[in-house]
Amino acid sequence: MDKDFYNESSSAKLGWEPEWFGCDEFDDDLVEAIAKYQKDNGMTADGLCGPGTFRAIYNDRMADLEDFRPTDATPGQKFIVCNGDYFEIDWPKVKLFFESDGMKLTKGFKKHVGERNPSFFVCHWDVCLNSKMCHRVLEQRGISVHFAIDNDGTIYQFMDMNDIAWHAGGKTWNAKSIGVEIANGYYPKYQSWYKKNGLEERPLVEGAVCHGREMETFTDFYPEQYEALKALMKAVHKATGIPLEAPLDRSGNTNTSVSKKCADGRFEGFISHYHLKKSKTDCANLDLKAIMEELKNV
Repeated sequence: MDKDFYNESSSAKLGWEPEWFGCDEFDDDLVEAIAKYQKDNGMTADGLCGPGTFRAIYNDRMADLEDFRPTDATPGQKFIVCNGDYFEIDWPKVKLFFESDGMKLTKGFKKHVGERNPSFFVCHWDVCLNSKMCHRVLEQRGISVHFAIDNDGTIYQFMDMNDIAWHAGGKTWNAKSIGVEIANGYYPKYQSWYKKNGLEERPLVEGAVCHGREMETFTDFYPEQYEALKALMKAVHKATGIPLEAPLDRSGNTNTSVSKKCADGRFEGFISHYHLKKSKTDCANLDLKAIMEELKNV
């Protein structure tokens, strides 16, 4: 057996890199390093990183992920995490699930062994007053999402993007997607809460149409949240390859109803929750076509 070829194929399938074993190439040094890792961990030391060895080293990395932050990172540089690897994000306020000031989900998701290839990204509003409340609600309900964006634009990553979050409402949708919950109380009656807690009143959305019906006035995202969302979308695009595309109607505008291609799980790009289910209206305030065009030109 060509051990170098095996390890290179395993890497492509499972999503690990030679650097996980302290090496740079798929060569004899890597085979020796894998064999040493296997011997140290009571496994058959054949130098081949199969599923068992991958699970072991992946769990080791996730347990000490802070130790694997890129050594050439500059002060203030921020990252998001996918399959135990770091990907840069151009946004100053990012908190990861293993950091002391971050928030981690402990249940309501499925660990995925090997490299997952998500094809679309789902935007939700959380109908919570902040991301801390959103995190608490998710834990209580036993569901999950990968990211949250707080009122001040802070991005919280609750879990590794490679794992399957229960957020989209269907097993197939969850398996193919990444999700974000954007803090927004939604109902104008909560404007007093925002002011009482040192925040500005939210902008209001009037006359939005979703599923062919005009919606009652609701609160919009803060400008900082829009900018954080765009930064997150750009970083997720680079990390996963999800294309910068939005569901469009026959006129070429952002679709304001369920998209059959989204509902069938065939769409690849960035969507709102209402594109999947008629019972959902989040996020009817997002012109995803305009956002995608902006990101393509950055």
